[in-house]
Amino acid sequence: MKVTINIDCTPLEARQFMGLPDVQPMQTAVLAEMEKRLLAEAAKFSPEGFMRAWFSEGQQSADWLREIFKGFAQAAAPTPIDRSAKPG
Repeated sequence: MKVTINIDCTPLEARQFMGLPDVQPMQTAVLAEMEKRLLAEAAKFSPEGFMRAWFSEGQQSADWLREIFKGFAQAAAPTPIDRSAKPG
């Protein structure tokens, strides 16, 4: 013999029926704290945050960064071929 019982209830009603604690207030508090920390960390990765970190020394840092990118561009550029030399 097989018996099937279907119970239509919300998760809260099921927890109460089984005698389990209501964790909703704790879950809300934890999620609020996680959101606060996430937003605080995300603010560090904003374009303004990067600019403050990179250019905190003023114009000297900007010149330093420009020289680095100039060096990268020169290293990536192909070497010019001298076509005036005759094969020989």
